[in-house]
Amino acid sequence: MHSSQGPEFVKGHGTQNDFIILPDPDGELALTDERVQALCDPHRGLGADGVLRVIRAGALEDAPADVPADVWFMDYRNADGSIAEMCGNGVRVFARYLVDAGLAAPGELPVGTRAGVRPVRIHDDGRVTVDMGQAKIFGESTTSASGHSFAGVAVDVGNPHLACVGDVDLAELDLKTAPPHDHHLFPHGVNVEFVRPLEGDHIQMRVHERGVGETRSCGTGTVAATVAALRAAGAETGRRVVHVLGGTVEVEVTATTSTLTGPAVLVARGNLDPTWWQRP
Repeated sequence: MHSSQGPEFVKGHGTQNDFIILPDPDGELALTDERVQALCDPHRGLGADGVLRVIRAGALEDAPADVPADVWFMDYRNADGSIAEMCGNGVRVFARYLVDAGLAAPGELPVGTRAGVRPVRIHDDGRVTVDMGQAKIFGESTTSASGHSFAGVAVDVGNPHLACVGDVDLAELDLKTAPPHDHHLFPHGVNVEFVRPLEGDHIQMRVHERGVGETRSCGTGTVAATVAALRAAGAETGRRVVHVLGGTVEVEVTATTSTLTGPAVLVARGNLDPTWWQRP
């Protein structure tokens, strides 16, 4: 990094769930909550749903012990600075960056996350498939939005979700504020998905992400939504095409794992102003 420049950044998105990528292989950046909040603020920073720090697992103090030290690790922060265990859209954008920057070869590559190592495959058409691991139902609960009550299933996709399937017109829902949740079942907060079945194997989804608010898409949320939609249809495994505000992804749930396939786009790159970086 040249002395007259601040940290390098890249801006990207997966179905309009957008991220600021900060290359930091050796863990030299002081990534404070305040800096993350400022970066993600569209008025005083670059604007994003979260920050993806690109760091070797061995350089991150709190990396899980089962992630090899030489694996590229996605140190993901929500827009409020809080740490999230996993981000399906973020992993796709992260992998796209690794290949674009020459840090990994196209094809299959491992990405370290706080939910463990996730195998990723980059396709020739630009889409990226992530092995999201096994999605596990761990309870049932309820929530509400815009005067409607929803019953849902609690799904662990490396992070907690409450996925609610119903026939309410999702466009009617006001998700500016966080839907209420059971603090005993979700002590660390929860991502809430509202799911409406469409024709065939298609479903529609809107999501309120903890620490962020409503987003245009949520990768782990589409997996949770698929699990809930399959369960509502009397199935435990299968495939769904998930329509979110930011586009479309495909999710397949098997007896042992789940996969998420969708686009990953890099939009811009540059350097943060060094004076601005020191301010937050």
